[in-house]
Amino acid sequence: MDRKLVSRVVCLQCKVEQDVTKLCESCGCEFGKYYCEVCRLFDNKDRQQFHCQQCGLCRVGGRENFFHCEKCDLCLSIGLKDNHKCVEKVSHDVCPVCMEDLHTSRAQMTIPPCGHILHRQCFQQCLRKGHYACPTCNQSMVDMDNVWKDMDEEMKDVDMPEEYRDLDVVITCRDCHKESTTKFHVLGLKCQLCGSYNTAR
Repeated sequence: MDRKLVSRVVCLQCKVEQDVTKLCESCGCEFGKYYCEVCRLFDNKDRQQFHCQQCGLCRVGGRENFFHCEKCDLCLSIGLKDNHKCVEKVSHDVCPVCMEDLHTSRAQMTIPPCGHILHRQCFQQCLRKGHYACPTCNQSMVDMDNVWKDMDEEMKDVDMPEEYRDLDVVITCRDCHKESTTKFHVLGLKCQLCGSYNTAR
């Protein structure tokens, strides 16, 4: 049901049909502890609900804990204010992991350095399964410097066959988005500009 199209309600106490309001005009019964006239939303549970005019819907979690990012077009945790990369209208998409609509989702969000949004739970699930790259653009979602240092050490211990030792290949880095030329190695191709192994030929 589209709540915003509701124009009349019936009180379950006195059975009087009336315009949508928080209190019954006949018996004074409260239809919901929280009521939003715009969304026609009633709720008896305290979820710290608030209506965001820019999002056009009600959010949960307390207005003081969120700010509306105009560029992302989404209410985000106050901790992300001036601390995230904006992608134009990024919220008008689905989570790349669970495919749930992001704009209307109640779940907490994570914004990796690339700016693509995914649910925090989906983000943590990716990390647990060993997927450290953004499902949308493949840029690393967390600081991988220690992993790249370990890769450097591993590569020192693996000798390449003679015919491959001096083979140069051109690679594109998914982290710094630049091309460079590097030595071919079966374990990985290191970006010569930022040191990442998140690369492709």
